[in-house]
Amino acid sequence: MKTFIRAFVLIIIWLQCAVSIAQTQPATESYIKFDDTRSTTWPSDVELVGIQSSADSQIQKAYFYKTRSARPQPLIISLHTWSGDYQQKDDLAPLCKQRDLNYIHPDFRGANKTASACCSELALTDIDDAITFARQHANVDTSKIYVIGVSGGGYATLSTFMKSKHPIRKFSAWASISDLEAWYRESTIRKAKYATDILACTDSRESLNLESARLRSPLYMKTPVNRMKQAKLFIYAGVYDGIQGSVPITHSINFYNKLLKDLSVTDRSKYVSDQEKLTLLEFRQPLGKLGQIADRPICLKKEVGNVRLTIFEGAHEMLTDYALNELLNE
Repeated sequence: MKTFIRAFVLIIIWLQCAVSIAQTQPATESYIKFDDTRSTTWPSDVELVGIQSSADSQIQKAYFYKTRSARPQPLIISLHTWSGDYQQKDDLAPLCKQRDLNYIHPDFRGANKTASACCSELALTDIDDAITFARQHANVDTSKIYVIGVSGGGYATLSTFMKSKHPIRKFSAWASISDLEAWYRESTIRKAKYATDILACTDSRESLNLESARLRSPLYMKTPVNRMKQAKLFIYAGVYDGIQGSVPITHSINFYNKLLKDLSVTDRSKYVSDQEKLTLLEFRQPLGKLGQIADRPICLKKEVGNVRLTIFEGAHEMLTDYALNELLNE
């Protein structure tokens, strides 16, 4: 009997310890860092504004910070990710506030789960409307307007590059989707929720509406050749993405090659070759001593005119401080 009581007491003590340990351990992050849709509290001096759509008069909200400086300052347009909206936590916001830069984080029909979102004409008009609003309500240096995004925000950045009406100086696209048709197949294989989202965005039923998917894919949009004479486009992807992330590096590589083809670039060394692509996909290592960005080795770097592609040692991410500094560095 004493042995039974002693064992029972030990079990009770073990259970109490287990509960105590569980309560003191941080919860495992089940969200995707660069597609995190949890609610967040924004600083009081970052203003919540409503912007009327020039396309259908609907109000799209945005978080907006305007410089206190008497001198015109750059404008940073930071685009939310695939599953996010204007409320989504954005590490660029405090950095822009610290530097007293104009900043706007617009909604453009919310998460990519409806036909009105997902880089539709309505959504891209919303982004242009947000830029117009910021120019009208802040002291903006109009020669220094910059668009930036990661993941679904990188996808929107590439689409804005292809279609915006504004004289935007620089675009910074990280871990970007460029081809919804390919990403649908990839997401289906991975059993990722994005496959269902793509079907909803493209008015698809049992099979993907290819025409709608291509209309929303930067890879199939008309390249604005004249814009490329003035605007700079920086394309970044972590070499492990697609394994430790949801968007394979082929999206960035194929889009870069498309731009070169549309620019009639004849020097084949400027393109990413099939061999270079296959080597990156097989070994996920630098193709030589190519230097670093931030503290990350560069795996591949290509550049033609104002277009640059950088594949770096990383996963599905944006190197936020580096990205902002590059935009501001003239």
